[in-house]
Amino acid sequence: MTAEVTGTPGGQAPATESAGRHRPSRAVSVTKADRQYADLVSGLNQRYTAAPEAIRLARSTEQVVGVVQEAVRQGKRLSVRSSGHCYEDFVYQPDVQVILDMSGMHDISYDPVRNAIAIESGATNLQAFQTTYPRWGVVAPTGFCYSVAMGGHVSGGAWGPLCRMHGLVVDHLYAVEVVVVDASGRARAVVATREDDDPHRDLWWAHTGGGGGNFGVVTRYWFRSPGASGRDPRGLLPRPPTELLVNALSWSWDELSRAEFGRLVQNYAQWHVANSAPDSPQRALISQLVLNHRSAGQIGMVAIVDAAAPDAGQILSDYLKQLGDGVSAAPGAMTTAMGELPALPRFAQARTLPWLHAVRMLGTTNGVLNDPTLRAEYKSSYMRAAFPDSHIEALHKHLTRDDIHNPNLNVLLTSYGGRINAVDPAATAIPHRRAAFKMLWQAFWNDPADDDTYIGWARDCYGEVYADTGGVPVPGEVTDGCYVNYPDIDLGDPRFNTSSVPWHDLYYKENYPRLQQAKKRWDPRNFFRHGQSVTLPGT
Repeated sequence: MTAEVTGTPGGQAPATESAGRHRPSRAVSVTKADRQYADLVSGLNQRYTAAPEAIRLARSTEQVVGVVQEAVRQGKRLSVRSSGHCYEDFVYQPDVQVILDMSGMHDISYDPVRNAIAIESGATNLQAFQTTYPRWGVVAPTGFCYSVAMGGHVSGGAWGPLCRMHGLVVDHLYAVEVVVVDASGRARAVVATREDDDPHRDLWWAHTGGGGGNFGVVTRYWFRSPGASGRDPRGLLPRPPTELLVNALSWSWDELSRAEFGRLVQNYAQWHVANSAPDSPQRALISQLVLNHRSAGQIGMVAIVDAAAPDAGQILSDYLKQLGDGVSAAPGAMTTAMGELPALPRFAQARTLPWLHAVRMLGTTNGVLNDPTLRAEYKSSYMRAAFPDSHIEALHKHLTRDDIHNPNLNVLLTSYGGRINAVDPAATAIPHRRAAFKMLWQAFWNDPADDDTYIGWARDCYGEVYADTGGVPVPGEVTDGCYVNYPDIDLGDPRFNTSSVPWHDLYYKENYPRLQQAKKRWDPRNFFRHGQSVTLPGT
């Protein structure tokens, strides 16, 4: 069955530099009889392994339509994998019968019909950076992690290291191609754009932060920044800095008192709150503060500044001065890997690197992303204000617990704000447009016997930090909900969320009813679903 492509001039198929390349008419099928099966039934987080009847490896939109149509006709439960980075079991579900693997769809090209850069959903961040930047000197401002693919990353909003300068990647999304299933069970491909007169615009909007696996199978995105003019791809997307000023420091846990820990964490928060405006000159800097468990020995910090920004060195110097204000412990080199960041001892003194070199180094050099035994638990929050004392007290308590010894437990604080906050919360499906920084709880381990211990640590720490708001970061003056690309099934569990705010409002806030309407129109059979998928209205 061929795709019905709508939303294009004359109903024609998408025209890109790679159009016309011959591909088989059916997606390759891998079953339990095939030797490669075991490599295709789990992703990054080894807590989740599926046992599907088949994994279907798609190479074209037509193949995706065929796989989806077959699953609908046979009544098979289908899930979709772009790169396998989902933090929960939304892809590798116990009852999934068919996994549609999109990793073979990774073409990146200029589309002269839409005057936009087309990136297929299986392309990874690194593939995109290493194609669009050398070829045209521009990038879609996606994330650090080299192996995360576009499919779920973009549809969830896609924070990235250029966000404070250029906003989220969905702020540059022009169009999306999605294979959907209508009420009669017919699978077809639809192209939706951000044009105001596009009858499918609601489907485009749903993919600007509505999250993966909700409405259909994304096969391709097109990127063009609002206001971009001309037909030269070199002028269609943001130009990243030519060079980055990179600095990495650490503070020894042995030298930090309880008060100094609190001061360091609060200094980070206060700097970001003070410099989160869309036009802040300090938006040229982003920074991550890695609050490791005490057993790691260090708390780490990485700061990156556009080296060409006016007073770039002074911006970094002023930031470091505020970060260390009232902290007598002297910072040293970051000598150990932290979370997904590598050890960076060579950057104790700030060094300048070409942009692509820096991004590649920070995104690819930590073994945790290539550990085939990795087990993990994650939780998230957005912060609008500095920390209440109770938050800092709870963080310190759980990061210094002596009943646990695991250097791979941490809470990661990451820059937000800047140009992200120039966009109205309703303009895209991702509504968090007033936050100053975001937080990610990460627990990594390898032995299944330790699951309860480390899942319990993350739950206890997170729940106590937000104890005053029912165990979750309820949107308000201080906190602003959760990031859908860091999904957390506990948000919907009344044992862990005792607030009156449901999980979907933590992710989507006031945008959720609009997402439900898109679900009703584009997936009326609820064919695409998982543990936290957008529900049909009234369900």
